Parts: sequence; structure tokens; C-alpha cells
Amino acid sequence: STGPLAVDARERAAVVVEGVLLDDPRVVPAKGGVLAFRQLVVARVRVEQLQVAGRQLRLRGPVLVFAADSRWLGLLPSTRVRAEGRVQAAGAGDDGAALLSARGRPTVLASPSRLQTAAGRLREGLRKAAATLPDDEAGLLPGLVEGDTSGLDPSLRQAFRTTGLTHLVAVSGTNVAVVLSAALVLCGWLHVGLRWRPVVAAVLLGAFVVLARPSPSVLRAAVMGVIALLALATGSRRQALPALSAAVLVLVLLSPELAAQPGFALSTLATAGLLVLAPPWRARLARRLPGWAADALAVPAAAQVACGPVVVTISGQVGLLAVPANLLAVPAVASATVLGVLAALMAPISLPLAQGLAWLAWLPTHWLVLVARTGAHQPGAQLLLPTGWAGALAMLAITGGVLLVLQRRRLRRVVAAASVGVLATAAVLVLARPPWPPPGWVLVTCDVGQGDSHVVRLGEGTALVLDTGPDPVAEDSCLSRLGVRRVPLLVLTHLHADHVEGVPGLLRGRRVAQVQVGPLDEPLTERDRLMRWVGRTPVVRATIGEVRQAAGVRWEVLDATARHGTDSDPNNSSIVLRLTTQGVVVLFAGDLEGDAQRSLLDRGLDLRATVLKVPHHGSRKQDGNFLDAVHARIAVVPVGAGNPYGHPAASTLQRLERDGARTYRSDEDGDVAVLVRHGRVSSQGRGGEGTVGTTRLAADGDHAHGAAGGRWAVAAPPLDLPGVISCDAVIPLPRARSPSGDRPLPVDA
Repeated sequence: STGPLAVDARERAAVVVEGVLLDDPRVVPAKGGVLAFRQLVVARVRVEQLQVAGRQLRLRGPVLVFAADSRWLGLLPSTRVRAEGRVQAAGAGDDGAALLSARGRPTVLASPSRLQTAAGRLREGLRKAAATLPDDEAGLLPGLVEGDTSGLDPSLRQAFRTTGLTHLVAVSGTNVAVVLSAALVLCGWLHVGLRWRPVVAAVLLGAFVVLARPSPSVLRAAVMGVIALLALATGSRRQALPALSAAVLVLVLLSPELAAQPGFALSTLATAGLLVLAPPWRARLARRLPGWAADALAVPAAAQVACGPVVVTISGQVGLLAVPANLLAVPAVASATVLGVLAALMAPISLPLAQGLAWLAWLPTHWLVLVARTGAHQPGAQLLLPTGWAGALAMLAITGGVLLVLQRRRLRRVVAAASVGVLATAAVLVLARPPWPPPGWVLVTCDVGQGDSHVVRLGEGTALVLDTGPDPVAEDSCLSRLGVRRVPLLVLTHLHADHVEGVPGLLRGRRVAQVQVGPLDEPLTERDRLMRWVGRTPVVRATIGEVRQAAGVRWEVLDATARHGTDSDPNNSSIVLRLTTQGVVVLFAGDLEGDAQRSLLDRGLDLRATVLKVPHHGSRKQDGNFLDAVHARIAVVPVGAGNPYGHPAASTLQRLERDGARTYRSDEDGDVAVLVRHGRVSSQGRGGEGTVGTTRLAADGDHAHGAAGGRWAVAAPPLDLPGVISCDAVIPLPRARSPSGDRPLPVDA
């Protein structure tokens, strides 16, 4: 664009804009660096007046507004607002002609229209009705009905993306198809004439557009729905494709920015696929399958083939489970959407009745959650390809090859035989793979990317968790593999994002009795996010000398000192824990760096341990004397593959090797387990067994703890998870020996 808004955007000018909200403002996390996160509100505004450098201009164009002020939230579409800020150019794929970084609160110049006010009340009523459902289903139902994903768990959102089900919560053609189908069924029940049925359906479609907000994605889907109604009214599919072309032309003329939006391209391609590819595919499948099964297979397959090259261009990945996942989702989508719409309509009249309808929608929404999460956890759920033109061409070649093979009978037989061979080989590999978790596991370090997460077994389905990594999906997946359902205590060594952003994944479907944090509330934004996530779950602060035990596992807080003026105060204020389980001593040192490590040595603590969680992802900021003092036989480095920080440092790995430690890296070994079998300790990566010669630790029992005799521990708050275990404070500490009297175990590392 070359208008005044685009010119000011290129110059990053300070402006005052007046315009109309196009949809509901929503909250998104905005990264200000790898470890600093903050909350932003995003809103789309159609700017109609612009003030810049004393000039006042009239124009018309969409702007994406980013604001830190929460008072943007709750404003309805069609509200006229004024905002101040600095404008900058929009990037490729941004849903606006420019971006505005707003300062302060918005000024409301005119209230929303009556129609939008009524629709806002319906949406709010739906959220209240759905709030009585379990978390996953409560967040999903508004997404299915009107595209509100603000309550959707991040891990569930990622699962929908992985399995190709995101369109269900984006108010896409699927939602429009459900509304139109329900309208036509209703017309049939009421014996409405065939000519009038498309008219009634169009009226109901218009009402749905208002309920779901007339955003570009909703309008695009509605236009495609109108095209389908045109085909129905004329009784000819031939007119649908020219109508699609005309609709695309009109939309681009009215809103030229649509031409640069990936969502518009995907909507158009999906509709074209349904019009061109789906009918003949459905006809061929119907020769051997029931009609509903032919539709269920042909429709998602046609949309996937049509959209595949553009999806790869944007994201570089293709959901291999999209077709089967959509096939499994088909029976649930319509019922959940219709019940959700009815709940929204009933909420202003009777909230209890609306809640009853929401509970009727629980079963189909729960099924969708189950399909998404189960599919996302399957190996090879996504195919990774290059982004850009290279990926698009690769996807076109793959798609063309598959379609060519399916057209030729002989090739089909060859491919079928090859597929059977591949599946048989895969089955053998899966069956031959060692079980996970391995028998006898006492500790697992989760592969969560560039971050920390550790799970200490306390019993069947119960574990102590230290940190949660940066990724809710990875955290949830690791805990699910281990069968963890109850977490009596979650310890967050410090509040950097690579240790706490996975908390929503841990909280998904699990009971957490208490959260323990370190002495420093930095970054403040991360602390605030944590408090919102955990809700009413008690949060306590760790204290030096605090000792707890549960189910034969004992742990002590060696350090929880707030340090200031260091290279990284949050890192150097990490909680340091020494934990003993079945005679295995584990030292968790958070992200402690060299100076803080030396302070532990200066206090004369006995730091010896069987297993060391290497501090700060094995960075070069280690004190060699600290590593020597720990003298671990097993060293675990949680680290992300290809991370930009050079972790772990070669000098750190060399020092650990010199001390005789067997080192595991989560980027190479995946999840890493520490096992106790037949009186011996061993370690195993999820990718394979890590074994070297057997080594004995020092044979004196003092190695297990080394606490100063006669010292009293600070009483920790008791932990109580009814019917599971009880974690009680330990007062006083006995002389240096294992609480169970066990000698240190031999190590197979």
C-alpha cells in the first residue's frame, strides 16, 4: 500500500487514530526475548481518521492494535474508539495494513450497535454456561460455536494444530456447513418449501455471522456458504465454481488486503477443493463405502490436498493424521456446535437451562478432545518440509505422486504391498522398542526442549515435579508417558520461562496440591502468569534447611538465597535441592552459575551426589570445583536441540568426563531415566540404554546426605493429597546418614 497510513508506518510515526473495532480484543503472549514474556491485548480496528504531525487525514483501512492496557478487553465489535501510539509497517500475513503499538487506555467515542450488544450478551452467556464443564471442554465449546479460543488450553490448541483440527475452532466453512445443515433439517421438519429453504438458511447464516463476529474469516466462510446455497437453489454444481470466482473478486475489490492474507487463500482453496475434488472422490468411494463414510473421507481429503501447498509454505509442516482425525471428529462436530448455539440462545432466558445444554454438549466435545490429544501424541503425526516455495513444490510433488499412483491399478497394488511391508516393519520396531517408562524408574528428566523438567516417582501415578520447561505440550506428553496423574508438590526453581511456561500442560487433568517457588519474584510478568494458572492452589516459598519426605523419598533445600547484582539474578537465586530416593542421591541446582556455585562451597556443604542435574543447561558458567565436589556418576543436561546459546559448553562436558560422570543430553537421548534394579543404579535415555562398566561409590553411609549433626530444619508446611500420600515436615535432622539407613547403591551408568 502507498497511502498515508503505509507511509507513516514505514516512518514509525506517533499517531492518534479513530476507528471502529472489527472483532473482540484478545489476549496473546508476546515474547520480549527468550526469557521475558508479557501479556498483550490485540485488536483489529478499521481506522477512519488519522492524526499525525499536526495533520488530520480521513482514510479507511484495517490496523492491528497491540496494547498492554487490559481495558481494551471487553470492548465489543462496532465500538468506535480513539487510541494513541506508534504505527509501523505490517509484516507478511499480518491481518491489517499496519500495526499500532498503543499507549494507555482506549477512549470510547461511540457504543457498539444494538445487534453487536445483543450478540455480545449471547457470547458471554455461552461462556458462563460452558464454565461448568471440565477445563478442556469449557474452553473448546465457545471455540466450536463462535471461534472464541481464549479459554483453550495451550496444549490442547497445539494438539488441534498437530492433528489438522484447528479449522473447527476458527469459524471456518465447517461451522457454516453445520449451521446450514441444521437450518435445512429444521426446514424439512417444518415442511418449508424447497424454494424457500435456501432463503431461511441464509437468514440463519446471517444471524450466525453476528454471533460469531463479522471478522474477515467469518465473512469468508459465510460467502462460501452462500455459494453452497446458490448451488442448492439452482440445483447445479456447475454454477458454484463461477460463483466462487466472482466472490473472490468482489471480496478482494472491497478489501484489497485480503489478497496478502494466508487465511483468505486457504478458505478459497478449501472451498474450491470441496467443489472440484470432493464430488468425484465421493462418488468413487461410495461404490464400496456407505454414503456417510464416503463424505467423511472425501471432504477432509479434498480440503487437505487443496490447502496442503499453502500450509507448507506458511508453517513447513503437514498433519499426516488430518484425514483420520477429521474422520473421527465428524460425528461430534455437528452435535456439539448445535447444542452450543442453543446454549448461547438460551443463556439470556435461563442460565440453568443453558448449562444443561452445555452439559449435553460435553460428550461430543470430550470426544474431540480425546481425538486431538491422542492423535497429537502419536509418533510421526506431522511431516516436516521446508517453508516457502521449496516446501510448496515438495508438497505438490508428493500430492501429485500419490494421486498418480491412485489412478493406476498396477501401481496401486505395488504401493499397497509396499505399505504392508512398511507397516509390518514399523510394528516390529515399535514392539521391539524398550518399554517406557522402564521398570524401576525413580527419576526422569523430560525432553522439553531448551528448558528443565524433572519427575521424581512417589508412587503409582504420583510424582514430585521440579520445573515444567517452556512447552505445555511437551510437559503434558512427558507426564502422560509416565502415567502421572497426581502431583503433591510442584517445585519451580526460578521463574524464567524455560522453567515455568509448561505449567498449563502439567495442570491438564492432574491434581496439584501445592506449588513451591524460590525467593525472587522475577520476571514479574512470569510470576503473574503463574498465579493465574494455578488459581487457588497454595503457593509457598522455599526456605534454606527445609526438609520434607514422602513415600520413602526425602529432599532438603540446600539453597534459596535471593541474589542481586549478578549476571542473572533469577538464575543465581534458583532453589537448590538434594533428594534421596532408594539410596540414590540427586542434586538439583537449577540454573545456578559460577559465583553462586562457589557460595555453596564456601558454606562447607557436602554436595556429593549420585546424579547431578547439570546447572544452566551445561553452560560455560560453571565452577570446576563445584563439579568436582559433586563428583556425580550420572550427569543429566536438559538442553534443546540446535539451541542458539551453544549449550552445553564443551568445557563443561570435558570437566564432567574428567570426573568420571556418564553424561546424558536430552537433545540427543530424549527423556532420561534413572533406575534402581536389583540393588543397582542405572540410567537410560528414551532413545536407548546408556551403560558402561559398574562403578562403586564411596562405601560410607555419610555420602547420602552429609547434613551437619544436631542441626534443626525449618518446618515445611505439610502436604496432604487425600487418599494418595502424605508429605510431612521432618524435624529434627539426624546425623549424616540416609533416613532409611541404606548404604549407597552401586551404579551402572
